[in-house]
Amino acid sequence: MTGAPATRAPGPGTVPPRAPAAATGREPAIAIAGLRKRYGELAVLDGLDLEVPHGSLVALLGPNGAGKTTTVEILEGYRRPDGGRVRVLGLDPHHDGAALRPRVGVMLQQGGITPQARPRELVRLYARLYAHPADPDALLELLGLAPAATRRYKLLSGGEKQRLAFALALAGRPELLVLDEPTAGMDPAAKAQVRQLIADLRAAGRTILLTTHELADVERLADHVVVIDRGRVLAAGTPAELVAGAGLVLRFRIATPAGRDVALDAADLASLATTLGGPIEADGAAGRHRLAGRAPDPATVAALASWCDGRGLLLAELRTTGGTLEERFLELLAEPPADGGPAGADAVPPGRRAGGPS
Repeated sequence: MTGAPATRAPGPGTVPPRAPAAATGREPAIAIAGLRKRYGELAVLDGLDLEVPHGSLVALLGPNGAGKTTTVEILEGYRRPDGGRVRVLGLDPHHDGAALRPRVGVMLQQGGITPQARPRELVRLYARLYAHPADPDALLELLGLAPAATRRYKLLSGGEKQRLAFALALAGRPELLVLDEPTAGMDPAAKAQVRQLIADLRAAGRTILLTTHELADVERLADHVVVIDRGRVLAAGTPAELVAGAGLVLRFRIATPAGRDVALDAADLASLATTLGGPIEADGAAGRHRLAGRAPDPATVAALASWCDGRGLLLAELRTTGGTLEERFLELLAEPPADGGPAGADAVPPGRRAGGPS
């Protein structure tokens, strides 16, 4: 932003300081009301409402085709909505793009980067587009890209490409970050590194809108979650509030008398499902299962113990826990639309831009 005071560049392993923010009053960093977008007969967004308070991390969840990408493109100012109100940092992203772009960092899954470009030259190029950028070499260190700084983009691994996209999103020290599947394609170590960076950015007061299929990331990082499908909000709340809606789940582990875990075959699963009055699903490692479709009660627990005893098996572990965010997410998607509304799609129509420092 023009006129911002000079700021010392971050050192390796530190989060770039936030760019100075203009006064925004009480309006959220992102405020969407009644957002609509159609592609021909296809209603991609059908009255979507979304708010992202300043300094918070909000996760936007939904299946492929829910409308997430179209929402992000409208927030960028790349797509124009057909109806509703959209404000990003108090500005209209379509009409005020020149003023907004220096204040927002966007990380896309596919950035359209030239295959021959190298990370160091790309980050330096992006940094020169901003009045008060982060230090390019510090960003490369922060994202673990220093060893690959001179390697051509086409030779980078999938995880390295994702981390480079993150570095480019941070180049302008933005007030607001929009992260689209930031850990996609990364190995476990790189995912952990990026999760920690996102947590550090959040702790430093950065505002973040996150779209991801990694629900474990959401449970760890998000202040608020919005689940959408067919371009409409299905549920919203903190991760704990959404998980509470899933109710209690009975989880158990069955073993032989010698203590060896038992993976139930199809006949045993069918028998146990009939006994307990609900489908039995695998719950991780062999021998671990969960009762789906109904809440546990003392009679159910007694029936499970009796079933094991009748087969000479041990009920080696028994837990009654709250559901997970993934389980609640799947429950929400399984519920039919209240009014049988049209299905949406997140397909990208012709003309989607290749990428840029917006």
